[in-house]
Amino acid sequence: MSVDRSSDVGSPGIETCLETDVLNPAEFPTADAFARLATELHDSDGVTETVDAVVEFALRALNCSHAGVMFVVRGGRPEIAAVSDPVITTVYEFQIEAGEGPMIDALSNGVVVHVPDAKRDPRWPRWSELLSGLGIHSVLHLPLVVSDRTGGVLSVYSTMPDAFSTDDEAVAHILARHAAVAVASAREEANLAQAVDARKLIGQAMGILMERFDLDADRAFEVLRRYSQHGNIKLREVAQQLVDTRKLPRS
Repeated sequence: MSVDRSSDVGSPGIETCLETDVLNPAEFPTADAFARLATELHDSDGVTETVDAVVEFALRALNCSHAGVMFVVRGGRPEIAAVSDPVITTVYEFQIEAGEGPMIDALSNGVVVHVPDAKRDPRWPRWSELLSGLGIHSVLHLPLVVSDRTGGVLSVYSTMPDAFSTDDEAVAHILARHAAVAVASAREEANLAQAVDARKLIGQAMGILMERFDLDADRAFEVLRRYSQHGNIKLREVAQQLVDTRKLPRS
């Protein structure tokens, strides 16, 4: 789980984002500015840098004091991807534990949730009490949707009530669309890279078995697969143990 990476401005993706004039609030809503935003996001190096860049853009493009991104991971479980301030980690974790709140609604239903003033909102009393205590009033959650699937939520917050205008919400919608595509692409690239690494590792493990026991490739793979199934261990982990220790796990 990635939390509070706002200090990582030295990373290539964020440094580029901070230096570009796309962050000029007066220029940001233009089509040309959003085109450059898309380029910057897609040029970010990996998932971590991409979500950090999304948070940085949100802080500069919108009338907000805090921002964050949530992901949906395996099993539909929400996971914190990035926040601009530890206080947003507290807000996110409260909703994850309680199983309710505007972020949960946006994530579960794929809808925009706008709270003009948490102190006056009766829908989630415990959440409202928490935000009032933290000095946060305005909240806007936007689902990150790709191919009709919600993969996460972009959240922006303000210490002022009624902070987000109709224009702010329109800009946030565009940012969320760009962010959704950029994050999905970064995650797909990461998954592909992981799959390639796994294949290489399994190939190494098969080579060890083939040399040690004079097996062909099919038989070597079957040995790894059998140990994986019997031990309820991922095939990659079986291969990793064999490569590291030259021993198969006990079945």
